Amino acid sequence: MFIAPRDTGWLEVIAGPMFSGKTEELIRRLRLAMYARQRVVVFKPALDDRFSSSEIVSRNQMKLESISCADTSEILQISESKDVVGIDEAQFFDESIVEIAERLAAMKKRVIIAGLDLDFRAVPFDNVSRLMASAEYVTKTLAICMQCGNPASRSQRLAGKGSERIVVGDVESYEARCRRCFSPDPH
Repeated sequence: MFIAPRDTGWLEVIAGPMFSGKTEELIRRLRLAMYARQRVVVFKPALDDRFSSSEIVSRNQMKLESISCADTSEILQISESKDVVGIDEAQFFDESIVEIAERLAAMKKRVIIAGLDLDFRAVPFDNVSRLMASAEYVTKTLAICMQCGNPASRSQRLAGKGSERIVVGDVESYEARCRRCFSPDPH
């Protein structure tokens, strides 16, 4: 049940694996706020330019204009006159994203954040875990396992794609996998 708070800000987190519709859900919620004539701003990390440098883009080609930022301090200043703040790919921002989200909510803003909850080894991203813990609303999205068709909660990095924790990629580098089909070390 979703009960919208009154006269306060709040934090909504949409988390899950790759290919689970996180950005699509973020765009859906932000568009509803726009239809309600709320002042909306959207941010994405500069690191993620897979589909566009000036929009967040879902896999089904839903798009929404966004601000690409390399420094999270920009978010507070730009959001000052907004009612709703959307942030995509939270796992790519530094740890200050948690404090920024908290400060925005304290400024009576609705903050909607999407991001991966687990890395390619199924280790939680600290930023997203902390955001989920402090959020009023958490939505866990699931994908479909690309091996067996079961509900998928993990992002499998494909063999030969490196061992660095952050490797921006898409279908050429990752697959959605269920618990059974997932292998933390594909090499």
